[in-house]
Amino acid sequence: MSVAKIAISIDKKLLKKLDKLVDQDLFQNRSQAISTIIEAGMTDFLRERFKRECEKLDPAEEQAMAEEGLYWDTKEWEKF
Repeated sequence: MSVAKIAISIDKKLLKKLDKLVDQDLFQNRSQAISTIIEAGMTDFLRERFKRECEKLDPAEEQAMAEEGLYWDTKEWEKF
C-alpha cells in the first residue's frame, strides 16, 4: 500500500483520546488509528450523502422513465 505523509493540527483533547486508543492496543500507532478512523468516517459520510441524494428521487417518476426506456428498446429489437 502506498502512503503519503502529512502534517495535521488536532485539538489536544482529541489527541489524548486518540492516544488512549493506541495505548489500549486498538491500533498499532497514531497513523494507523487516524487512517482507520478517517476511512470509516469517509465511508459513513459518503453513504449518508448517497442516501440523501436517493431521497430526492421520486419512485413513480423513476419507474415511469425505466418503463419508457424499455418500451423503446423492445420496439427496436429484431423478432426471432
